[in-house]
Amino acid sequence: MSREIPLLLPGSLMVLALLIKAPKLRRNWDQPLNRTACALLVVGAPITFLASPPTIAAVNRRTGVVNFSAPLVFGLLTVFSGLCVVLVLRWRGGPPAAVRRATRLTTAVFGTATAAIVALFVIGDAPVERLRDLDTYYATTPWIREMIVVFLVTHTLGTSALTWLCAKWFARADRSLRPLRTGLALIVLAGLLDLAYLAAKWASVVARWAGRDWVVLSTDVAPPLASASALLLGAGFVVPLIGGSATWTAYSEYRRLRPLWKALRGFAAAQGRTVPLAWWSPVGIRLIHRESVIDDGILALAGWFDPRVHACAYEAARSRGMDEARAATVADAAVVAAACRVKDAAARGSGPGPAPVPEPHRLGHRPLTALAHEFRTSAVVAAARDATAAGPPDPGPEPVVA
Repeated sequence: MSREIPLLLPGSLMVLALLIKAPKLRRNWDQPLNRTACALLVVGAPITFLASPPTIAAVNRRTGVVNFSAPLVFGLLTVFSGLCVVLVLRWRGGPPAAVRRATRLTTAVFGTATAAIVALFVIGDAPVERLRDLDTYYATTPWIREMIVVFLVTHTLGTSALTWLCAKWFARADRSLRPLRTGLALIVLAGLLDLAYLAAKWASVVARWAGRDWVVLSTDVAPPLASASALLLGAGFVVPLIGGSATWTAYSEYRRLRPLWKALRGFAAAQGRTVPLAWWSPVGIRLIHRESVIDDGILALAGWFDPRVHACAYEAARSRGMDEARAATVADAAVVAAACRVKDAAARGSGPGPAPVPEPHRLGHRPLTALAHEFRTSAVVAAARDATAAGPPDPGPEPVVA
């Protein structure tokens, strides 16, 4: 049974994707993309269960037809291949007329192939049950041979088209769309593994036609490739669904804010501004709480935001080729980092108590996630932090009072 566990994981991923997608499908059933996604998941989820040898034997026994699972699994895989191509065509978009034509052509080709698989099995003769090597065992049997060839040809066409379309889309996809790009990369890798699986299957069948016995390619080499491909394909469709959800977006922002929250939470707590958070609080509430702690920490340090630090950091960022918006974000992050270092030094008793800046810098209105990113990664911010640790900036000559 342990050999079948890898076959169950892809089906489980498809079920998970279906559960995630279900609410949106109910709300937007009129959209072709959602209907295609639903059909893909409904067809794909049971395939890996049905393709495992114990299930094959059970289906054959329950139906009373020897090798009934062959056209069932081959047919479902052919439909699934066609739906994958249709989904990517609709997912990628383009001129509606061109998408409709490509969708109709794909549906016609794979629908005809599915009907041919069933018809060829009906008119053929496969009296000996084969759980793992049906394609090589019946590679020379009239009609069953043609059924196997139709399946392999359409599967090869579908996988090649899916891999090619996703590779092209990945190359053009916006780099900011990480869940989509990750999903496309997984689908492309799954397609390459599936093509390796098909190469092993084709080699074993052609070898049988040539009178050679390469059945090991079909029984030992191909199944692990198919399992890995199905697992990556399931993950490839799940990642964009989860990554595009509100919960995942909130979690991503919550995680990216951690460096800034960690630096400022102590100052917010010292002002008595933090509110306890229950361990069972959902991620949306946790994100709001983290943003509130950061805002409170910024308010607690606002009197120590030195405009000279901002000016130096801004010039340093611009000298490194950054545009105005990013340079301003880096400079704000440097101001926060310097203020944190001054207050930390005073709290540890390693320096004089900080005095508020006469005219403190006011942070600009910019996303906290961008501020947190620069706070954690920018070399300019690190330099400002280190310079503050070395000593306060030179205040310059005392102003002359007339």
